[in-house]
Amino acid sequence: MEMKKRISLELRNRDPAEVRELVVDNCRSADGEVEGLTEEYTGLEVLSMVNVGLSSLAKMPSLPKLRKLEVSDNTISGALDTLKEKCPDLAYLNLSGNKIKELSSIDTLQNLKNLKSLDLYGCEVSTLEDYRDTVFQLLPHLAYLDGFDQDDNEGPDSEGDNDITM
Repeated sequence: MEMKKRISLELRNRDPAEVRELVVDNCRSADGEVEGLTEEYTGLEVLSMVNVGLSSLAKMPSLPKLRKLEVSDNTISGALDTLKEKCPDLAYLNLSGNKIKELSSIDTLQNLKNLKSLDLYGCEVSTLEDYRDTVFQLLPHLAYLDGFDQDDNEGPDSEGDNDITM
């Protein structure tokens, strides 16, 4: 199913501004971009677009209340700078299983001052030497990387936990 159609089905006759959580996992993005999601979703706090064929977040609409973004298992390789402008309140970002190869790709996440949890598991960047130490230095406000804190203690499980208390 196409992402645009899936998003309209998920509305279930509600006003887009009323939607707090939107899950469109495993549907298809026709052009590798976010489709069908508009700036009308002003109350959206949780967005999951896992395995939808995204190669970019450039067309992400402005979602000022978004706190949790799941975009694992896509082909995103960078251009994450749009997140600061479009999702300034982001606290949890899951990019695992994407095509992020270099630390420079995540440099711009420094601007997301509320970002507490970042998941890059399965991305090529996670195989770099001193990856964990470097990311924690690059993003000093980060509490968890790939589910673990700086001391290698496991973080709270975010599965099904939409009330991010960080």
